[in-house]
Amino acid sequence: MSLDIVLHYLSALAYLLLAASIWYPLWKNQTLEKHNKLRHWTLLLILLLHGCAVHTAMLYSDHIRLNWALSISLTVWIGMFIFWIESNFVSLKALLLPLGITSALGCLLTVFFPITDTGLIINVNSEIFRIHLIISLFAYSFIALATIQALLTAVLDRHLHTPHDFDSKQKLFNRLIEAQPPLLLQERILFRLIWIGFGLLTLSVITGSWVSIRYYDQLLPYDHKTLFTLLAWIVFAFLLAGRALWGWRGRIALRWNLLGFFLLMLAYTGSRFVFEMILRQ
Repeated sequence: MSLDIVLHYLSALAYLLLAASIWYPLWKNQTLEKHNKLRHWTLLLILLLHGCAVHTAMLYSDHIRLNWALSISLTVWIGMFIFWIESNFVSLKALLLPLGITSALGCLLTVFFPITDTGLIINVNSEIFRIHLIISLFAYSFIALATIQALLTAVLDRHLHTPHDFDSKQKLFNRLIEAQPPLLLQERILFRLIWIGFGLLTLSVITGSWVSIRYYDQLLPYDHKTLFTLLAWIVFAFLLAGRALWGWRGRIALRWNLLGFFLLMLAYTGSRFVFEMILRQ
């Protein structure tokens, strides 16, 4: 068993234990304030472990290796690191339960679907290409985190518009939802993530054009990645315009966010899944 698989196993276990530290007090109907700082710094240690796992599997001296599962693990790592930074300014502790479980699943995908000869090998031979690659990964991760945030915001909005019996024997799901930050704060976080992701996606398109002109003498390469990336850029531009002009929020924002994220998934992760798992190429 390779080192990166062992590290991904340990990272998945650590994420699940951290999620359990939220689930248990909610199940017992207890406050989440206890051990809050411990959870915060424990998450940072888990991120360091997860980062080592991704680094070991992905980075080599002169090239980068990726497959669809490792790209999801990398996205999860960047997204959780963004979450950790955000949690220094806003109380988001209850989100550790769904995010911890999601992160564990992202790590386990790499364990069950390790890199093979069908994986993508990227030769990193120029500084501008490295910059483009880093910006693209961060753009994808911000938008993925925004999509999760949009789903949570929609669930919270639906919960607030549904009558409930507020007693000590509420269901665990209801207690989890009620432990979330206020809806308006959730929406501010959502659109902050979308704005940052859109800005990074714009830079990704610009740097990608630079790389294409430098190495292929054309403004944009004619492939499915470019097509779906540009379509995603248009979707998020339209969403942010709708937010500014017509105050879009709630389900409308969720639908456009999901569409944009789906297009970005098709640009790489989805296509790699088809090539590697279905077509075996």
